[in-house]
Amino acid sequence: MVTIPDERYDEIANDPFCATLGIELTALESGGARTELTVREELLNFHGTPHGGVVYSLADAAFAAASNADGDTALALETNISYLSAADVGDRLVAVAEREDETRRTGTYRVDVAVEAVGEEDEEETETGDGSERTETAREGSEGTEEVIDREEIAIFRGRVYKP
Repeated sequence: MVTIPDERYDEIANDPFCATLGIELTALESGGARTELTVREELLNFHGTPHGGVVYSLADAAFAAASNADGDTALALETNISYLSAADVGDRLVAVAEREDETRRTGTYRVDVAVEAVGEEDEEETETGDGSERTETAREGSEGTEEVIDREEIAIFRGRVYKP
């Protein structure tokens, strides 16, 4: 595995556009990256859902980070995004980029964008209206429970880069 120098990580993590939106780089490796953003009111469109440009920017930031992680300049040739569902204010969006293919001059990446809910799992039996019982999974911060990460995919981004 290639170790990313701290200077490179810092350069990518301190992108001024990402800082404006509140996008954070939370992981970086050769050919892969993770960016995160919490949905705020000012990031909504007139429908009351996160603006498509915000979701795109989060995915694009992960794409840029992953494709430039090794230190060689990689410039976007083409991108596309498919929006699958919306998120809500307060949701934590996570974009995970992975290199799918690489040649000497190009690279292809996929970025999955999801709403991520982190909580604690605690199974609890409850009685239903018909007298039977069912097991529910509750997410709480209590001790003795296991951390669970739920992800609901909201977009799929694909991009190709050129390495001059």
